[in-house]
Amino acid sequence: MARLSIRIDLGPDWRIGPGKVQLLEAIAEHGSISAAGRALGMSYRRAWLLVEDMNKGFGRPVIEAQIGGKAGGGARLSAFGTDVIAHYRAIERAAEKAAAPFLARLAQPADPAV
Repeated sequence: MARLSIRIDLGPDWRIGPGKVQLLEAIAEHGSISAAGRALGMSYRRAWLLVEDMNKGFGRPVIEAQIGGKAGGGARLSAFGTDVIAHYRAIERAAEKAAAPFLARLAQPADPAV
């Protein structure tokens, strides 16, 4: 089955795509950058660098640190980080809907008679 993978170029060296959005979703689910990284099979350093890249690119934080207590600190999405996910997924759905007939045609098996 053919499907789209959306990468949005927001500047010359600044883009967001499925990997960064999945990382934000994993941070929301797991409550920390390190746990999100583990869930996605990436190091804490890689996850942190991606978060920093998003913070720098957007010019505002996509996550907020949570001060630790018994269970230690963590991270949660900022309101803006939540919006990033929502807008990216909306773009993805709209693009998939628009592209569906074209993707279906591309995914059809070759006609052996041709």
